[in-house]
Amino acid sequence: MVQYNFKRIAVVPMAKDFIDVILSKTQRKTPTVVHKQYKIGRIRAFYMRKVKFTQSNFNEKLTSILSDFPKLEEIHPFYSDLMNVLYDRDHYKLALGQINTARHLIDNVAKDYVRLLKYGDSLYRCKQLKRAALGRMATIMKKQAQSLSYLEEVRQHLGRLPSIDPNTRTILITGFPNVGKSSFINKITRADVEVQPYAFTTKSLYVGHTDHKYLRWQFIDTPGILDHPLEERNTIEMQAITALAHLRAAVLYMMDPSEQCGYTLEAQQALFENIKPLFANKPLIVVANKADIWRDDLTPEKRAILEVMARDSVDETILEMSNKDDDDSVNRVKVTACDKLLQHRVEQKFQTKKTDSILNRIHVAEPAKRDTLERPPCIPVAALAKRQQKKQKALEGDDGENDEDENEDGMMVDGGRPTRNSTKKKSEREIELEMGDDYILDLNKKYLVKEDEKYDVIPEFINGHNLADYIDPDIMKKLEELEKEEEMRERAGYYGSDAESDDENVKEIHELAEKIRIKKKLMKNEQKLQGTKKSVLPRTTEPKKRERSVSRLKREFEDLGVDMEGTDDAHFARTRGRSGSRKPALKKARMDSEGRVRSSSRTPRDESGVRDPSMKKKLGKLQKKVQNQKFNQFGKSGEGDRHIATKMPKHLFSGKRGTGKTDRR
Repeated sequence: MVQYNFKRIAVVPMAKDFIDVILSKTQRKTPTVVHKQYKIGRIRAFYMRKVKFTQSNFNEKLTSILSDFPKLEEIHPFYSDLMNVLYDRDHYKLALGQINTARHLIDNVAKDYVRLLKYGDSLYRCKQLKRAALGRMATIMKKQAQSLSYLEEVRQHLGRLPSIDPNTRTILITGFPNVGKSSFINKITRADVEVQPYAFTTKSLYVGHTDHKYLRWQFIDTPGILDHPLEERNTIEMQAITALAHLRAAVLYMMDPSEQCGYTLEAQQALFENIKPLFANKPLIVVANKADIWRDDLTPEKRAILEVMARDSVDETILEMSNKDDDDSVNRVKVTACDKLLQHRVEQKFQTKKTDSILNRIHVAEPAKRDTLERPPCIPVAALAKRQQKKQKALEGDDGENDEDENEDGMMVDGGRPTRNSTKKKSEREIELEMGDDYILDLNKKYLVKEDEKYDVIPEFINGHNLADYIDPDIMKKLEELEKEEEMRERAGYYGSDAESDDENVKEIHELAEKIRIKKKLMKNEQKLQGTKKSVLPRTTEPKKRERSVSRLKREFEDLGVDMEGTDDAHFARTRGRSGSRKPALKKARMDSEGRVRSSSRTPRDESGVRDPSMKKKLGKLQKKVQNQKFNQFGKSGEGDRHIATKMPKHLFSGKRGTGKTDRR
């Protein structure tokens, strides 16, 4: 099975950044100047190169994304199911499939447009085909914006997942929330798992490592599990279920007989029976935590429950433990779990056929005695005499005859070799063991200064300033005065004046929010009944009515003091605006020579000053000929294109070089 490192996945760019990077790379890495005097074959090759280079960059980037993300069929089933729980397998595969489809679409677009570019008959045509090809590739990538953003979120979350090795020696800690699983793993490993007195503090898998018998052991802290059907379990609980189902490990089922976790012992037994199928073929150790609380006052009914659960545990015993102050019990649980898992792994290896082939090649040789004589270890007499002589000299304190000398640390130096002596200086550890609780670590006594200066306060300097100059010695006194002043203000009711008004405001906000929720529910129900796509809240409660009329206009003018007598036949009707129908205007329009509708008040530019129809036709032909020569040759899109290409002297690009200066400037 492939081992996967999720932290190596490269960052997935957003669609806009993706397009900007690829197109800017195409601009930088390919030639950007084409001249009018180039042959058409060279112009085609120029633009075909740009299209192919862009397609290869898109393909390379998309292929790296697809290869970086793990394939669910190739990784370990534990990681496959964990990704299904966290990200939804179908959504994940759909996103990768869309990226793969986009890659193939871009390849096909490039293939089609390269085929068209082979038949481009002008610089302008080739340029427009290149532009269309790059535009279609960019459009395909814009449609992948959601897939790219989703994959980037998955990449960030995968990078935060713990590095769990499914094949190593693993111990899983499971049970109800708040029974002490995180405290236990913090005690025996260096994992820093958050511990709080409420349920579901641990929301994901945490891994810690410890050493036992010169081997590395992997402890996994799982989130708490509640006793309900599998379909009702949330994402947090499903992570623990996935680990129990797929990892070959020893299981520590942790309980709290004191019931301080908020769940009864009967509920913990029901959960144990519910998830017991997940413990198949795994060593199971049942641990009763918080023993310092329940050890003395456990009822017979609860003891009977523990005895029933003990039958499924290894050795049919329940280990008692207390995370609070009993380190021996914690270490005993750790050692028991490691030993049982190691024994289980060895038994499993013995059951395989590999052991038979190994045992056939092993031969244990046992040497036989050649006679009945005893041969004890022997030390030469000369060595014993020399050793006795050294001991005698050490007792007498004779240090001048045999070139023996003592160094500063009390070591005997004999011919350059140090030997132990009774006058050796004691280490700090030895002093600590002798003094016991009276020992105080004194770091200043080794300072190479005068005795009366060893315990002076060392000044702390930051940015050239001594911190002692900025410490207020009366800070605690001022703090007490501030606290007294606050208490006096509270007694006087200084902080209680706005409390009632705040409560009223909060109450009013809650009422408005409740009305909005009810309105939204009603609108959703109406949307379902009517089958509409989207329901929009109206800006006002009632639509505004138009209140414009001739009588109202007269009345308002009379109120302002205007004499409105004799205006009964006046025309107050509304004039037609610009948005009205323009069909009547078409009757006055006329058709020009190309069949376009023109205004009768303006003569077209191609007909001004020309009266003879044959001359008009001849001018049209000349115009097209000039356009073919002028615009297509220079790659212009029309007479409105004012772009002037870089001008080059003709003698540099045609004919032989004449005699004279090489530098034309």
